[in-house]
This record gives sequence, structure tokens and C-alpha cells, in this order.
Amino acid sequence: MSNETILVTGATGKTGRRVMQQLQDKTMPVRAASRSSQVRFDWTDQATWAPALRDVTGMYLVAPDLGSAQATENIAALARQAAAAGVRRAVLVSFPHLDTPNLDINHVPAAEQALSAAGLEATVLWPRWFFQNFSEDFLLDAVRSGDVRLPAGEGKEAFIDAEDIAAVAVTALTQDGHAGQTYELSGPRLMSFADAVSDIAHATGRDIRYTPLSAETYAAEQRASGVPEEWVQLAIGMYADIRSGALNSLTGDVEKVLGRPPRDFTDYARTAAAQGAWTV
Repeated sequence: MSNETILVTGATGKTGRRVMQQLQDKTMPVRAASRSSQVRFDWTDQATWAPALRDVTGMYLVAPDLGSAQATENIAALARQAAAAGVRRAVLVSFPHLDTPNLDINHVPAAEQALSAAGLEATVLWPRWFFQNFSEDFLLDAVRSGDVRLPAGEGKEAFIDAEDIAAVAVTALTQDGHAGQTYELSGPRLMSFADAVSDIAHATGRDIRYTPLSAETYAAEQRASGVPEEWVQLAIGMYADIRSGALNSLTGDVEKVLGRPPRDFTDYARTAAAQGAWTV
């Protein structure tokens, strides 16, 4: 597939930009897809799809609002159009089918199945919480403040490096043997938020603590910070999954695909600290 173009949606996101970089490192032709990219792509405007799909043989899909009926319809329609245009492979970033409070997952299986139903060689990824949430996303400010205040209790999760997620995606897009597979991607060990914050504190040499909150206190603090209610409720549900132990498990899928263990959080924390991620 060395002469074939791969379309990457979410190309500026935590995994998308890493997929882009890893494909470029392999000298693979790659096309970023967004509403502001050179070749415009908009999930809500099907008129933008055909130009984005031209000469494409593989797709990396990060769909907004995955779980909604509209997202499922969009994925199914794009899959059919892509197959008709000659696309062969697709990788969809999804999530484990947990009964997460405040999160509707009823349409997720249909979205995942739509790719294969259209005739594509489809691979579905179920990544756990990203390491990079602490350094590039919604937990960054909390870490920099020195107090990570969350309603996750002492529950444990198998945090994973976004680089490993991207590496699995690139492998599925460029090598045979991954069609029809769903890979649940975890890191190498189970960690509580207290464990993760302790690793970051050690790496930075700073006094950073984790403070477990009740869901009610967390919600009140988030509302006071201006976070929209929809996001407050979604976050409470996701933290509840961790607090309850629903994600208290490891998988071997990263090593199964890549032939090596996933990166450890301690290594990530040292690297991110050295790069100044948490410098205040």
C-alpha cells in the first residue's frame, strides 16, 4: 500500500496528528481531513466527501458525537460512499460498550458494524483513557494547579499512550490481518488517578496531589468554572466507570498488534515533564 493515500479525520487531535506523523514517517501518502484542511471534509456536509475520498485506499475515522443516531448515519453513509470510491480499509476510534451513566451507547455497535457492512476491511479501536489527557487536554490545568480534583475515587484504569493507539491504527491501515477485529487498547498496568498524579509529581519534582470528590462537589466546581452542563454530566458518568471498577482490567491487544508491550505511564510522565508540559 506504499503508493496509496490514507485519509485521516481528526488530524489535529491527540491520536489523529500522531497517525499523520507515523504515516509520514513511513513515507505513506496521507491526507488530513477537516473543515479547514486543503481538501475540505465536513461530517455534516456530504458534498465534501467525494473530493476527500478521491484516490484514497484507507481511512482513519474519529467521528464527533459517536453514540448519536446522526453519527451512526454519517458513518454508514461515508462507508458506502468510500467503498464505492475504491477505499479498502477503515479504522474507527470507538469506546468500550459500558453502561456509562449519562452516555447513550445504543447506536455505537451499529456505527462500528456499518464499515464492514459497506464492504470495507474494518478495524475498531476501543482505547482506554489517554496519558495525554494529563498534558494536552482537560486535565492539564488541574495538574498545573497542583490539585487534581475528580470524582473517580480509588478506582483503577489502564491508561494508554496516544502514540500506541496511533501505532495500532497505522498497522491496521497498512498491513493485512486486521479486518473484522476490535482491539481494546490498554496500557501495561492498572493505575488510580492517585497513582498517575504521583508519577507526574515525581517526574516534575512538584507537590501535586489527587483529591477524590463526590460527584455532587465535582459538578458544582465544574459549573462554577463555566463548564456546560452536558459536559459536566458526561464527565461524571465517565469517572463513575472508573470509580466502580468497570475499567479495572488489562488487555494484550497492543502487544498482539505491535509485537511489543505498550508504553508505561512513568516513561510518559518523565518525557512530558522534560518537555515542559507541566511547567508553570
